[in-house]
Amino acid sequence: MFGITVAQFNQILPAISELWALEIIGKYKRPGRPYDLSIEDMMLMLLLYYRSYTTQMFIGYLFDLDAGRVCRIIRILEPLFANVMAISKTRHLSEEEIRHMIVDATEQPIERPVRGQKKWYSGKKKRHTVKTEVRITNRGRIVKVSKSVPGSVHDFALFKEEEPTPQDSHLFVDLGYLGIEKIHKNSECPYKASKNKPLDKITKAYNKALSSVRIKIENVLAQIKVFKILSDRFRNKRKRYNLKFQIISGIVNMKNGFA
Repeated sequence: MFGITVAQFNQILPAISELWALEIIGKYKRPGRPYDLSIEDMMLMLLLYYRSYTTQMFIGYLFDLDAGRVCRIIRILEPLFANVMAISKTRHLSEEEIRHMIVDATEQPIERPVRGQKKWYSGKKKRHTVKTEVRITNRGRIVKVSKSVPGSVHDFALFKEEEPTPQDSHLFVDLGYLGIEKIHKNSECPYKASKNKPLDKITKAYNKALSSVRIKIENVLAQIKVFKILSDRFRNKRKRYNLKFQIISGIVNMKNGFA
């Protein structure tokens, strides 16, 4: 129901509780009634929302709260979870982490924008989407999550917008990054077949071997999308989309043993 085990919940509880006490109870003097729920219940509420992506009205029914209060609690808790769980954008990567990296981008459907619809329309998915690039080590640890961009942005264009990857890093990519060897020579990209030039046995064997390496990032993306808020059509405002992606990526790292 919540996407993590009891042991994993107890692992992050002390840090969240401390931040809640410092940032909310210690500094913010809100008028009206105090918070009726314990910090444990509020954390469960956020995790349940991420995992099921049901309506906040239904979650409020489960916790005996109105939808507005559920929304406010989630909005307050997300930055606290980000401080504890999110993939840090400034964290220095070790030599082992950058030696081999597998790169891929994932798209998620969004509601049709009121303005600028063309920018968010993905020709590949035939609908409006938001796109995020994920980079993992050969052990399966998520080390970088890109900014989230409109679905019309090409995978390779998103890669070039991010911070340059060290040239000694060995990258494994798919056909969405065709031409990456021009800016990053130490990279592995599949061969692309054409009508007049089909793949031979050697290139097919190479593509198969590369797929067996890249399957790790497909598994990691599948673990991220277990949280329905990042797989169903995204109904929220896109302002905090990347924050949610960062938090859930950190949760997946914790579940895979990379605390």
